[in-house]
Amino acid sequence: MSLPADHELTEQGLAPEGRGRVLLIACGALAHEILALKRMNGWDHLDLQCLPANLHLWPDRIPAAVEKSVAEHRADYQRIFIVYADCGTGGLLSEKCKELGVEMVEGPHCYSFFEGNAAFAAKADEEFTAFYLTDFLVRQFDAFVWKPMGLDRHPELRDMYFGNYTKLVYQAQTEDPTLEAKARDCAARLGLDYERRFTGYGDLSPALARLAP
Repeated sequence: MSLPADHELTEQGLAPEGRGRVLLIACGALAHEILALKRMNGWDHLDLQCLPANLHLWPDRIPAAVEKSVAEHRADYQRIFIVYADCGTGGLLSEKCKELGVEMVEGPHCYSFFEGNAAFAAKADEEFTAFYLTDFLVRQFDAFVWKPMGLDRHPELRDMYFGNYTKLVYQAQTEDPTLEAKARDCAARLGLDYERRFTGYGDLSPALARLAP
């Protein structure tokens, strides 16, 4: 499954021998946000290589995919940074990054680092029945939620899957009325209460800012 057409898989501009350049190996679901932060901050020393966003459907495959990408690009860069959180790998991605000698974003998943890991953890006890969507997941709701769960073919399964959830929290990275309307529709389709929470880029922005040459 490919990323949407407006997602660049690779953005490069190597200095001689990769001096001073940092490669971001990232989840494709974060492409928009990373490119926006690069533009806003003038982070021209950062290059981006995205792995398929649909690896989240098989999180056990993420560590191997990251390892393969690191091996392919290590010789060309002074530094490599992994823009994944744990993302359902049960600590395996963190262990793989330690083995490879590369750093990664802190947190259990993107919902946490977009909210801010400390803020997300503080809400954990009261929001264990919340279902989260980011800008990317609102855009790709059918491809990443509705169809993989079979709800397009068997809508009667909705209450079985989501019966223990009480609300959908849309963690908005941008102010976009079109996405806001779509997020409300997602909540209605799932039969959940709706809450919009503007998080911006959360902990992702300072994590990338620390990669300055």
